[in-house]
Amino acid sequence: MNGTMLKATIAHCKAELLRTARNRRFVIFSVVMPIIFYFLFSNIVGDNEIVGGVNWSAYYLMSMTCYGIIGASFSTFSIRLSRERSQGWIRMLRITPLPAWAYILSKIVSQAVINLFIVVMMFLIGGISKGIDLPVSAWIESGLWIWLGGLSFMTLGTLFGTMRNPDAVQVLSMITYMGLSVVGGLWMPVETMSSTMRKIAELLPTYRLGQGAWNLIAGGSLSWEGIGILAAYVVVLMAASTWIMKKQEAV
Repeated sequence: MNGTMLKATIAHCKAELLRTARNRRFVIFSVVMPIIFYFLFSNIVGDNEIVGGVNWSAYYLMSMTCYGIIGASFSTFSIRLSRERSQGWIRMLRITPLPAWAYILSKIVSQAVINLFIVVMMFLIGGISKGIDLPVSAWIESGLWIWLGGLSFMTLGTLFGTMRNPDAVQVLSMITYMGLSVVGGLWMPVETMSSTMRKIAELLPTYRLGQGAWNLIAGGSLSWEGIGILAAYVVVLMAASTWIMKKQEAV
């Protein structure tokens, strides 16, 4: 990567970060709502209730951090990508010196920075306001897992972003986002669900992302099954997105 390409990529990353920070949908669904839900449901259930081997305030902090990350990586990202495609932004980039890989890299890097901000923000809120006392290793391991695992939801955002109707994507992405979060056990523990619903939840990427964090703060380890399911979603969704984009370009 020469100096010019590096500067162009960094400039594109900065532009992505500014656009996201100014996006009201991102602020509401990925920052404000997780905080509101966290305080609301942690107070309703009670901080000392034990769920998954840890107190409820720590357990639900992981859930709402995952919820915020998924909202940023999937919902906000898919709508922005769809709007760029509908406005011809991606076609215009092809006639600029900025290579395709630099465009993709800037998307990933900027999303990684945004996700890191959400993780740190939620952890500080939980640690300071609720006095959550976890080993330093548990904070770091669970934070890294949510941060890295959350990026996998960009593949779902990419699939939805292949649609050139931003309004339709907005509705579809929000329904999917909420549905996956509720059924995946981020709003309520899967232990409270029926056996059928629990089996469904265990197949969802939202549950597997949350499961990893819940296990880590309880002194356990990541589930290889969970990692495999998340990886399978990434591979399948990326393959589907690539195929759709190639068909669109051919037309």
